Amino acid sequence: MNLKMEVSIRHARIEDAEPISLLSDQLGYKSNNNRTLNRLVEILKNKDNCVFVAVDNDKIIGWIHGFYTLRVESDPFVEIGGLVVDKNYRKNGIGKLLVEYIINWCTSKKYRLIRVRCNTIRIESHKFYKNIGFIEKKQQKIFDKQLE
Repeated sequence: MNLKMEVSIRHARIEDAEPISLLSDQLGYKSNNNRTLNRLVEILKNKDNCVFVAVDNDKIIGWIHGFYTLRVESDPFVEIGGLVVDKNYRKNGIGKLLVEYIINWCTSKKYRLIRVRCNTIRIESHKFYKNIGFIEKKQQKIFDKQLE
């Protein structure tokens, strides 16, 4: 890790797709730059989404995605769709800082609830979210069906 960190947070840009893709790989979400770019283009066009990146000396070392969601059965909320900090920069408060940016985005839009889903095997993530004030509500399974 860089001993002289100068971390700043900014809105993600289209040209950030490659480093975002590389960071996603660290979480086990294998993608290629073109697919990440296509998703990022769509997300950044949507006013109900936000993506922030953490930057240290011009290097993207983390990202977070938040999106507003509506459900018939419950009040609306913002969900953290993804959060990753480069493995060489973890445990330095960067993840917490990124979450604070999502919280500020929620507050600015008058949204009242933020939610995050974590894979059951990500014990460190569970601890992280509990330590910054999130409360575990339930565990669930996710089912997918690929459509032709």
